[in-house]
Amino acid sequence: MSTTPASASPANGRMPRQIGYIIGNEACERFSFYGMRNILVPFLISSVLLAYLPAGSERDAAAKDIFHMFVIGVYFFPLLGGWLADRYFGKYHTILWFSLIYCAGHACLALFENNATGFYTGLFLIALGSGGIKPLVVSFCGDQFDQSNKSKAKVVFDAFYWIINFGSFFASLLAPLFLRHYGPAVAFGIPGVLMFIATVIFWLGRREYVNVPPSGRDPHAFLEVVKSALRAQAPGQGRPGLLVAIVGMVSAVAMLLLWALSATVGVDFWPTDFNFVITACLALGVIIALGGWGASLQLERARGAHPDAAVDGVRAVLRILIVFALVTPFWSLFDQKASTWIIQGREMVIPHEAGWWPSWLIQDAAQMQALNPLLVMLLIPFNNIVLYPLLRRMGFVVTALRRMGWGIAISGVSWIAAGILQLWIDSGSEVSLAWQSLPYLLLTFGEVLVSATALEFAYSQAPHAMKGVIMAFWYLTSTFGSLWVLLTNAGVRNEAVTAYIASTGLSENAFLMFFFAAFAFVAALAFGLYARRYPMQDNYRIA
Repeated sequence: MSTTPASASPANGRMPRQIGYIIGNEACERFSFYGMRNILVPFLISSVLLAYLPAGSERDAAAKDIFHMFVIGVYFFPLLGGWLADRYFGKYHTILWFSLIYCAGHACLALFENNATGFYTGLFLIALGSGGIKPLVVSFCGDQFDQSNKSKAKVVFDAFYWIINFGSFFASLLAPLFLRHYGPAVAFGIPGVLMFIATVIFWLGRREYVNVPPSGRDPHAFLEVVKSALRAQAPGQGRPGLLVAIVGMVSAVAMLLLWALSATVGVDFWPTDFNFVITACLALGVIIALGGWGASLQLERARGAHPDAAVDGVRAVLRILIVFALVTPFWSLFDQKASTWIIQGREMVIPHEAGWWPSWLIQDAAQMQALNPLLVMLLIPFNNIVLYPLLRRMGFVVTALRRMGWGIAISGVSWIAAGILQLWIDSGSEVSLAWQSLPYLLLTFGEVLVSATALEFAYSQAPHAMKGVIMAFWYLTSTFGSLWVLLTNAGVRNEAVTAYIASTGLSENAFLMFFFAAFAFVAALAFGLYARRYPMQDNYRIA
């Protein structure tokens, strides 16, 4: 593999021919991922893996917990993949090796449908493999362009976005049918075959790729600047930032030790329902929050040891982290479309008797998830061509932060709609599955406002040297979004909480839907208040 093959830098602005391998890989990988992800909860509820629990709310809750722990892993492991690629192996080798791990995980799901150890090992391997390649494929694609053909890059990135939603749409539509008609071995095996094909397609382009070598250790990277700031002493001043950061580290270690003692000794040093995943995520959150706060208190002390641009970049990242933290409640709502909303849909009636309902295709509640990528492909052009220009003509300034704040609030409205449907179901009425289209439409509109806008916002606010760090933290917003779900599920197992829910007259499902709606509204309010005083930057590259 040449570092700069002639075919990789085509003259006259031609499209690099190796892009086809990357796009083909992405198409198969996305179908593979969403195919298994979107049938995970229905499979677990009906599988022997959870047969030790009585059918009903307990088994549903356990399936939700497993799903959201899987999501946590998927969005945590980009940290590992990005670090290995940047420091040691480069993007190509890291993507290839993690893809092989990914394939092994799919094989475990197909082979061990009735074996808990084998199946959960497969989930771990898929989380590791999928997460490991997640931050790399798009940037590897960007590496294939140079000054002579950079105008073609936008076409390719648009194709990437389209392929992701295209794969998600068909996977969401077809995978539940495979599970229903052919069983879990086939339903999980088909995504595994597609992931193997994706890996082969990627490998076939090995002689064509431009391979940017790993950068190695950067003495002015984000963590290096933070460490310098915390260690530095100023004449006549203490080190309050270091103290705050140490409290964060000690608290994180204490959480993990208390969990370990509870798990091994059997004494309740730590909440019983806080398993290792919850505890580790809480520990990580404390380190990020108190470490970031401590660094901000002493950041100016890093000047001189590091260039001003690096110090200012860290300051920008710390501000963006507050924005990202306020986005995490959105992901707690969004990712439950593949868990809580599927469970709700299973209580609804599929309107096969209606002439307008495509009974030949839509036969399972899990297939409603296909609405999300379909609506995304429709809403983004609608917003850019119709909605945003109309709002500007009406005198509204459509800033990135305002879009994100409204997106969080609209996601809350979607859960109000879902909660009303749940009340309807709880009353004993037969509720058509078609009604779920409304909360899906609202949630997807919120997603378009939040997710796509957040990437644009983060790119514009972070200096070039810090953009990789920002992407790593962005993926963690989904990790902490699922953490909120796990914490809530743990909370409703408490007898006092259960008694309170019963006193409201609502079912547990309905109560939680309105709770998450309120959670989103509070987050949107806090987001709006912070956005009003956020100092906007412009870090786009000068042409």
